[in-house]
Amino acid sequence: MAPARKGSPQDKQANSAPAPKAKAPKRRGNDKPTEVVEIVQPTGDVVVRKPKLKKRIYEAELERLYLELAKLQYWVRARGLRVVIVFEGRDAAGKGGTIKRLIEPLNPRGCRVVALGTPNDREKTQWYFQRYVAHLPAAGEIVIFDRSWYNRAGVERVFGFCTDAELREFMRSCPEFERMLVRSGIILLKYWFSVSQEEQEKRLQDRARDPLRRWKLSDIDIAGRDHWVAYSRAKDEMFLYTDIPEAPWYTVDGEDKRRARLNCLAHILQMIPYEDVVPKPVALPPRRQLDGPYRRPPKTEQRLVPDRY
Repeated sequence: MAPARKGSPQDKQANSAPAPKAKAPKRRGNDKPTEVVEIVQPTGDVVVRKPKLKKRIYEAELERLYLELAKLQYWVRARGLRVVIVFEGRDAAGKGGTIKRLIEPLNPRGCRVVALGTPNDREKTQWYFQRYVAHLPAAGEIVIFDRSWYNRAGVERVFGFCTDAELREFMRSCPEFERMLVRSGIILLKYWFSVSQEEQEKRLQDRARDPLRRWKLSDIDIAGRDHWVAYSRAKDEMFLYTDIPEAPWYTVDGEDKRRARLNCLAHILQMIPYEDVVPKPVALPPRRQLDGPYRRPPKTEQRLVPDRY
């Protein structure tokens, strides 16, 4: 067909036809943002929401960090370093998931997680830091505290599990305690995981519904939902006293779990200088024949686990 001339019936029809309207994408209240968004909370906090990190990118970067963490552990062992990493923060802020990824590529013989429960009657009569000192690393070890001596400045303060005098003594003693650790040669890293009240509530509700994660939801976690401001004030004062040059606090934005994990692991690698001392690949010699006559007993004489799958 020849192109329509100006003023022709085809031209008039084309000009008079309304342009098709683009349908706006439907958004739901819980949709993830597609761009960086800043949200001001009632407390004055500014929450920065970024697009969710794609799984493909996350897994590729995590794999790269895993290799570097393995190199770091070989270096720690070779040099006899002692490393302590403290994980603190809001409930459901992503500490546990980050710790899980941190230890996954590491040799458990040289890396362990310390997650102490409520002190028993005997421990309550000890020097407050005593039960934590027992878990400090020896040469070549990495110790990760999933919650730590900072319980006193957080949950114990908010719920009245310690006296005002005990709290004041902690604020006075803690910086000196950590300076002692650093002077002794320990590498001490402290991370605070931050999350918005809205995101925390979503994660707590998810735990309440999921039987596989319900164990993560304690009575204190549930009660703590009503003490958001009290926890905020406790954290602010804790930072005021314990954010010291020898052992500063590093805050991790936990709003996006994937970004938080990658950011924290990368920061740990940045804070501990290391070199690649991974042993060279081992060439295994050819496997020998059986080293003697042997006949395996019948399987009917053994108690076998049923083959269900």
